[in-house]
Amino acid sequence: VYDLGKLKRLIRSEIEDAFDHKNLNVEVEEFKTLNPTAENICVVIYGKLIKHIPDHLEMKVKLYETPRNFVSYSGE
Repeated sequence: VYDLGKLKRLIRSEIEDAFDHKNLNVEVEEFKTLNPTAENICVVIYGKLIKHIPDHLEMKVKLYETPRNFVSYSGE
């Protein structure tokens, strides 16, 4: 279990502020050499967030492109 307020602030600072309204290929360092597919975006988000999550907790990132098209990543 993780505090949802902390998680919301973490997502805002690490993900939304870094990616929102940006040209990922040009303005986001991680994607200057990595194609920003949904799969790669999901892995990058996981990498940014997992650094701040206690080791004893598991995490999975699920990214939706459409209601029927999504990817998920849990570090494996």
